[in-house]
Amino acid sequence: MDNNYDAWIKRAESALSLGKIDDHDDIFYEDLCFQLQQAAEKAIKAYLIYNEIEPPKTHSFKILLNVIETITNYPEELRRTIELEDYAVQTRYPGDYTPVEKSEYLDALKITEEAIDWIKKQINN
Repeated sequence: MDNNYDAWIKRAESALSLGKIDDHDDIFYEDLCFQLQQAAEKAIKAYLIYNEIEPPKTHSFKILLNVIETITNYPEELRRTIELEDYAVQTRYPGDYTPVEKSEYLDALKITEEAIDWIKKQINN
C-alpha cells in the first residue's frame, strides 16, 4: 500500500471527478455513486495515512470511522459517509437492488464533497 497520503487524496479527487459526470444518459447513477463511495473511502484512508495509521483493507466506513475516532472527534459530515457503503459492492453489478435515483445521487455527491473538504482542511492545518 502506498503510504503517501497526498497520492491518496489525488486518487480521491480523481474518483470524485468521475462521480460528477452526470451529463450522459448512458451512465447509471449506481456507477456514479460507486465512484463517490471510492472517493470518500480513499480520502478517509489518506487521513489515516497522514496520521501514520495503516488503513484497514475494508470498504466499511463504520470500521474506518472507528479508527479515526481513536485520534479525533469527527463531524457529522464524516459520519454520513456510512450512507455510501452500499455503493461499494451491492450496486456495482446488475442484480437485486433498487436503482439509484438522481436525488440519492445528489445526496451522495454532497456527502462525499463534505467529507473530502473536511479531510483536506485537517491535513492542511
